[in-house]
Amino acid sequence: MKVIVLGAGIIGVSTAWHLLERGHDVIVVERQPDAALETSFANAAQISVSYCEPWANPQAPGKLLKWMFRNDAPLLFRPQLDWHQWQWGLQFLSQCTDAAFVRNVQQIVALGNYSHAALKDVVRATGIDYNRLERGIAHFYTDEKSFASAGEAAALMGRFGVERRVVSREELLNIEPAFRNFGDRIVGGTYTRSDESGDARVFTQALAKLCEARGAKFLYGRDIERLESAGGEISAVAVRDRATGGLLHMKADAFVAACGSWTAPLLRKVGVRLPIYPGKGYSATFRLKRPELAPYVSCIDDEVKCAMSRLGDTLRVAGTIEVGGYDLSLDTPLARARCQMLVDRIEKVLPGVCDTSEPNFWTGLRPATPTNIPFIGRTRVGKLWVNAGHGTLGWTHGAGSGKAMAELISGEQPSMAFDFLGFDTNPGTLASVQHARKRQEVEHQPVEVVR
Repeated sequence: MKVIVLGAGIIGVSTAWHLLERGHDVIVVERQPDAALETSFANAAQISVSYCEPWANPQAPGKLLKWMFRNDAPLLFRPQLDWHQWQWGLQFLSQCTDAAFVRNVQQIVALGNYSHAALKDVVRATGIDYNRLERGIAHFYTDEKSFASAGEAAALMGRFGVERRVVSREELLNIEPAFRNFGDRIVGGTYTRSDESGDARVFTQALAKLCEARGAKFLYGRDIERLESAGGEISAVAVRDRATGGLLHMKADAFVAACGSWTAPLLRKVGVRLPIYPGKGYSATFRLKRPELAPYVSCIDDEVKCAMSRLGDTLRVAGTIEVGGYDLSLDTPLARARCQMLVDRIEKVLPGVCDTSEPNFWTGLRPATPTNIPFIGRTRVGKLWVNAGHGTLGWTHGAGSGKAMAELISGEQPSMAFDFLGFDTNPGTLASVQHARKRQEVEHQPVEVVR
């Protein structure tokens, strides 16, 4: 088959790689001059299968109200004159129950485990070097009340086959001694040995080059103007060359929308409505002044909800989500405050370790769904597939999402318990049909149950 993949982030490039593995002809369309220059560019660098709780939980509504007046809030909802934002918000609130939280965790963990295995397979096959550290992820707490809930979260992960171990302050500091100067503030933590970290941009760009070497064609610098449909299916995609202005109409046997936060507005034009809305995330990358004192274990700071990952001779600090539209500016008062929070926190937790005089700030839009479960599968429009909505877990879920997408297009069934869009993963079972209908009601997206 000839398949056109729209988007060259970690999701799109992984999809292209696995399609090539199955013998398909692949064209990738990307508006930037290279792969992974948007959402995949400077994320938290964590492969966090074990730390994947959805944003929606029973405590979230109260926290969101309290955080609306804090510029440095971990999750900030900024109301806009945008019906899609309000619709997304209402669906998000519908997921803030104990039952929905557990159900969504189960789906996210299933995809995470599958994806981690897929990533390891790709690394073994390609030998890509991307500042990978297989040291696990530690989550440290500075508040006794928050730490008291760590055991419940660890037990929930254990139900789904993920080992997240609750550790004392002393154990945590033995796991990562870099935090000893901050140790008097730490009350305890959790640790998962199986998780890891690495540079998503470096990995994605290297994988894109390997895809090209195997025959994939990458059309960089092309804007996706529209999807063209006829007879209930996509007939072509119109792309415009940014350099020349030329318009190209491209036909294929299948089209995969992997455009991150821009997937939803693109698909709405052909009648497919998916609740994907952008969450603006921030990061700062610092040069290490004292590498010998910097952490090797990737960490999550519970107090400010930020992640820290070592990438060679730099430290990446990322955190905060701002649900407020498609704005990517870094020069507004709000953006400056959120960036400054990352600088202040790193100086407090790791004093003197990083050169904070010249931070490399970045922001990107996380394509979030109300459940934090991505849409992977086929839409109700013929030839149109989607692989989007990964939120803050695009790096964690990228390899597996690409593999699953390629398997579905090839008529195969991915070996995980996950509800793919347009598919019944357990054919003929009443529970699966009921779950598909429930997800359809929540997300207002028609679901085809295929037997």
